[in-house]
Amino acid sequence: MTAHKSMLWDYFVMLAGTAMMAVAIDSLYDPMNLVTGGVTGLAILVKAVSNGIIEGGIPLWLTNAVLNVPLFLAAMKIKGMKFIGRTAFSTLALSAWLYVLPPMNFSDGDILLASVFGGILTGVGLGLVFLARGTTGGVELLATLIHEKVRYYSIVRIMSFIDGLIIITGVFVFGVRPALYAMIAIYIVTRLSDYVVEGWKFAKTVYVITEKKQEVANAIMNSLGRGVTGLKALGMYSGKERTMLFCVVSKKQLVDLKELVMEIDTRAFVIVGDAMEVLGEGFIEINGIRS
Repeated sequence: MTAHKSMLWDYFVMLAGTAMMAVAIDSLYDPMNLVTGGVTGLAILVKAVSNGIIEGGIPLWLTNAVLNVPLFLAAMKIKGMKFIGRTAFSTLALSAWLYVLPPMNFSDGDILLASVFGGILTGVGLGLVFLARGTTGGVELLATLIHEKVRYYSIVRIMSFIDGLIIITGVFVFGVRPALYAMIAIYIVTRLSDYVVEGWKFAKTVYVITEKKQEVANAIMNSLGRGVTGLKALGMYSGKERTMLFCVVSKKQLVDLKELVMEIDTRAFVIVGDAMEVLGEGFIEINGIRS
């Protein structure tokens, strides 16, 4: 697949993923008042609170778009345009789907059904967006910007804190019962999105055997921000000594790593394995702080 076709495919995957998320939000979460965190969860709260002022409340698509505008402007200033390219597309696509797709109550009043199948649709959809190297902006983008100022907290921890505040607010607006079911949906989303991207494991170990070891190592370190270790190896058939590259990456970075290697050396030999736990800089610090 050429680079142009690959990019088009990525955007198609992001469209499909955001469509699934929009169906879950509009036709499963919103009718049952399930606030699952994120900007979309906040949009459900805004719609409910504004219902007494505006007939039907402020539409979900409008809140999702408006809340993301200042985040994107800040990200452009701090991170640059390249950083937000695919994220901008995914965010606009999600708002567009929320506007275009007609809301329907698929669960027919069954809150458990809404939380389970909403979680499945959102998890698969979000996983597809991640697989195409995009995000849906919102809380993840806000957490990335906050992380620039408070680097001793991980992006994941910041996201969890913000999502927690949104869910707690949902408790005051809709009560405890919907919040408890929303947690079921959040758990399913987390597990399924991870599975779609690259299985259930925490991280991936990668071994690369290549004639262009320095170029590949530089690309991984500069583009992905991951350390690379060179291991002395002996080819038993050829009798030649060579350097085998070893690194550990997150599941989301594995797609990028494989593309980087193939761009530099199409004859490279790549071995990918699962890592159940990784301790150290960039993953889980020895003192228990996730980096």
